[in-house]
Amino acid sequence: MEKDLQLFISNSNAAERTFKGKLHKLFLIDKLSNTTGLLILLLLSAGLGALIAYHGIIAGALIIVLMIGPPFIYSIVVFPQFGITVLLMLAYLLFFVGRLGIDFPLGTVMDGIQGLLILGFFIRQKRNPDWTMFRGQIGTMILIWIVYNITQVANPVAESRLAWVYTIRAVAIVMLTYFVFMYQIRTVEQVRFILKMWIGLATFAALYAFKQEFIGFSAAEEAWLYSDPNIKELLFISGHWRKFSIFSDPVAFSYNMVVSSILCIALLSYVKERWKKVVLAGLTVMMFTAMLFSGTRGAYVLLPAAMVLFVILKFNRQVLIGTAIAGVGIVFLILVPTSNSNIVRFQTAFKPNEDISFQARKNNQKRIQPYILSHPMGGGLGATGAWGQRFAPQSYLANFPPDSGYVRIAVELGWIGLAIFCVLMFFILREGINNYFSIRDPELKTYCMAMLLIVFAYNIGNYPQEALVQFPSNIYFYLVVALINVTKIIDEKQQIRKVRQEVVPEAQ
Repeated sequence: MEKDLQLFISNSNAAERTFKGKLHKLFLIDKLSNTTGLLILLLLSAGLGALIAYHGIIAGALIIVLMIGPPFIYSIVVFPQFGITVLLMLAYLLFFVGRLGIDFPLGTVMDGIQGLLILGFFIRQKRNPDWTMFRGQIGTMILIWIVYNITQVANPVAESRLAWVYTIRAVAIVMLTYFVFMYQIRTVEQVRFILKMWIGLATFAALYAFKQEFIGFSAAEEAWLYSDPNIKELLFISGHWRKFSIFSDPVAFSYNMVVSSILCIALLSYVKERWKKVVLAGLTVMMFTAMLFSGTRGAYVLLPAAMVLFVILKFNRQVLIGTAIAGVGIVFLILVPTSNSNIVRFQTAFKPNEDISFQARKNNQKRIQPYILSHPMGGGLGATGAWGQRFAPQSYLANFPPDSGYVRIAVELGWIGLAIFCVLMFFILREGINNYFSIRDPELKTYCMAMLLIVFAYNIGNYPQEALVQFPSNIYFYLVVALINVTKIIDEKQQIRKVRQEVVPEAQ
């Protein structure tokens, strides 16, 4: 025993005498709490101070990034729940942070976080392989859609390859997060946390819209509004500014308020505590009211449309009474005489034939139909909108305003691409309906129904506007699609666990 102890001590002393052993002792055992450590810290602080003194705030920011960056990156890859939380929060706050004056490529940061989550997904697949999410109809169609978009680089009709480069990342990377969500979200506790965070962020966005409406814009927001005449032309209507809250534009804001209020209504049908019902009902009214500040007519019809499907799925006395009351309120808003510009604009959404902008969109779509029919693969990814105007301003499609997610797909990816996309949406809706009626757990059933209603609303909203291209809708849409299947997977595990618990006592 004494010989073993002496051998251990001698080996430890020998290890400490090596360079690696000395570093281990200095940093991990002594933790720089000695003369050498203090000297290192003194030299390091002097060097950092000199960098900041000579290079100012840029050096300071770079130092902070180098200090926080590696642990942050490591946490996203190794702890996917942390990474998913960061992704979902930044998707909401991206433009809000940008308008604070932070001159940083925040969009690239979002791409990087998604890339790190995908990297963590494949690393975990080596330890715990599970490729089932690629075999389902939704997973298969998403892969087909991604591959089809990638092949667009070889589209002979495309005017610019650079437009494809800038657009493909918003298609391929974002859609791959579906598989990350499917693999990493495995418990009902995780689903609850995500939905609570979603409602919290949406509440903040709604309150900020009230601030913009009744208090005014911040200095940074006013500077942005007057930075481009086109912005004022789009957002200043009938002497009133359309509100965009913390998002990029009123469309992204209004659609987010609609789907968040749908989520609250779905949860309202499940919760039993009275205070929770009051809170959810209050949040629904607040988000719907905030949506009116956006002046986005395409969003106004989404909630009534989603409620029709809600009544069909959850047909009972309580739901009928609730939706009837809500329907009366909406009819009242449509018919009531008013001088309020927000309500007047809401009313015009239900009278499309009297809307000049709606007629202009119909004419544009009629004009582009021959082009769509004669170009089965479209004019190339990124051919319309900002990227088309930037990289191929002389092209026919560069100045065409699609004003619709479906029209953009048909123009850029052709009727083949539109058919693939519509089949994908069909499979998502069908899977949601099947899962809703097969899930037994009431809580998971409610979550699945909420996600199904949100997908339904997004699909309707994708016709009058481009609903799935801007943050946070592009990220949250594929989260919603993943949760439709995640709720079913969790429910199946719960049912298997219950059967096992029932079998064991009988065997005893």
